[in-house]
This record gives sequence, structure tokens and C-alpha cells, in this order.
Amino acid sequence: MGKVHVETLGEGPNLVLLHGWAMHSGIWSSVRNRLAQYFRLHLVDLPGHGLSPAPWINMPVTLKNMSEMVRESLPANSIICGWSLGGQVAMELALDEPEQIKKLVLVSTTPSFIQREDWIWAMEAATLKLFMRNLKRDYVSTLNRFLTLQVSGDINTLVLLRQLRDNVFREGKLDEVGLQTGMQILLTTDIRERIKRINQPVILLHGENDVIAHPNAARWLHENLQNSELVMLPHCGHTPFLSHADQFIANIFRVAHR
Repeated sequence: MGKVHVETLGEGPNLVLLHGWAMHSGIWSSVRNRLAQYFRLHLVDLPGHGLSPAPWINMPVTLKNMSEMVRESLPANSIICGWSLGGQVAMELALDEPEQIKKLVLVSTTPSFIQREDWIWAMEAATLKLFMRNLKRDYVSTLNRFLTLQVSGDINTLVLLRQLRDNVFREGKLDEVGLQTGMQILLTTDIRERIKRINQPVILLHGENDVIAHPNAARWLHENLQNSELVMLPHCGHTPFLSHADQFIANIFRVAHR
């Protein structure tokens, strides 16, 4: 099993950045240099994304297995900042490695991206399954629609969409196996039952206009995490580190000094 790719820069407390589905660590380009002035920054490519392999052949495709692959490359005493799918990985790491993971910043994430019988703040499973089928048929158009959804509800949507596209396609075509397995994790993950076991300090950063991770999911997380603060950003969609970079960085400093 190949290890995940990690780029490390800067000096200071260990800060790990985990990106979302269909992305890679280059997505943090607008904030990485500023953060590296104050932190030892670890930019992780999730399994099957960026420069990390997709070693899923002989194991179940689960959030826990993805998190274990990431954990092998994490430093001690880490602050984990996870966005979207990366936020789910961050929560799984906090549950499994409470001594290693000291604090969390959860950005535009949710305990379940899919609607369930008692969970309405998400998309229907059929919608995501259709997305998976379309991804196989028309890779570029499907990803472009997904990127458009990410900036929906933001100010300066055209500028943000251009930034997203430039970052995502910088390394060429994405790994289709990684995309499909990552999507399978989004479909199957539901960590609501275990959320109350997370006792690390948490800051939740969420856009009020997020159409991918419903804002009420962030409110639910705030109510159910023992030691959390919720920051709702107005005129913000799914990518606050792009559209609200100053607030994003300020809240990482806040959790670092709690």
C-alpha cells in the first residue's frame, strides 16, 4: 500500500490541511503561504486524489480505511483542518486518534452528505448515484457542474469558479478510480452516532449559502459536538477558504490558541 502524498512547509505548530472530493492539496494555494508563516503546514493528498495512490483493490472502500491511510503520515500534536470530505476524514481521525489530533477546524462539512430516514439536510442518494454514472460517461462536463455548485451562493462566482478550475486541473486528468471510490465513501458515510465522542476543541466554518453541505448540518454538528464554536459566513458557498480567506485564516488562529 502506497503512502499518501504530503507536502510540508513552514515552521510552528503542526497544521494538517485535508481537501475535499475530486480535489487535491493544490486547492489551498491561496492560503498556504500565509499559513506557513506561523505553522508547520502539512498539505495532504487524500487517497486516490492528487499524487496519492488509490490502494482500494483488497480492502473495503470506507471512510475509516481512507482515514487510516492518512493517519500513517500525520505528525503528532496536530491541528486538523478538513474541508468537505476532508472534514469527515478529520472527524474520523479525531475519534480514532484522540492523543494525536489536538484540535479541529471543520470547513463546509457534514456527518452525512446523503439524506437518510432521520436526516433531511443533505442530497438524495439517487442524485449522487446519477452523478457517479454521469462521471463515467462525461468526466469533464460532470466535474465542471460540480465545481459550479461549489461556488453557488458566493459573491464573485465567476472569479471563484476560475480559481477552482485552475487549481483542480493543474495536475491534469484526475484519477477516475479515486473519484469513484471517494464518491462511494460520500454515499455510505454516516458518523452521527459517534459525534458526541469527539471532545477536542472544534471550530465549524460554514457558508450560509452552501448547497453541497447544508448549513443546518453545521448547526447540528455544533449542537452535538462537546466543545465547538460555529461561524456562519454570509454570502458564502462551499469554498470559504477561497471566497473568505481572511476569515478562514483568522479562525485557524483562533482554534490554535484555544
